[in-house]
Amino acid sequence: MTDRLPHEKGFHISWDQIHRDSRALAWRLDGQGPDDGAWRAVVAITRGGMAPAMIVSRELDIRTVDTISVRSYHHQAQGEAEVLKSPDAGLMGDGEGVLIIDDLVDSGKTLELVREMYPKAHFATVYAKPKGRPMVDTFITEVSQDTWIFFPWDMALQYVEPYRGKD
Repeated sequence: MTDRLPHEKGFHISWDQIHRDSRALAWRLDGQGPDDGAWRAVVAITRGGMAPAMIVSRELDIRTVDTISVRSYHHQAQGEAEVLKSPDAGLMGDGEGVLIIDDLVDSGKTLELVREMYPKAHFATVYAKPKGRPMVDTFITEVSQDTWIFFPWDMALQYVEPYRGKD
């Protein structure tokens, strides 16, 4: 079927799946920090990075957690990335020893903007699309560029029409 909208090629993520994949991300990052393998802090890119960052910080026993708020989507349309709130400047420096976590790298615009601000930070996402992969240092699962990821915080339980038409 070629008449589907791009977001109709969906990859649905449950709460259990994001939890498992975020724990896998933590395991991959364990011992990889610049200070004898340790990380100084976790910074979540809000809003999507908050759940994975919480799980990673718990798994790696990192108590210093902050956020950076970047908006690059307006509803389902991607626009120019802009920083709405920065993390603590004293904590960040150039980013050395800091894990910056997001749920997904899509085009890479968000991570490109944040990487310019903190060039020595380590960028990790749970999911990655091919266009954005050069902007991320560590990720767990790659999905095709034309796949729309439905995260559990964006979902509600409801009836869905069958893929091949109606009864």
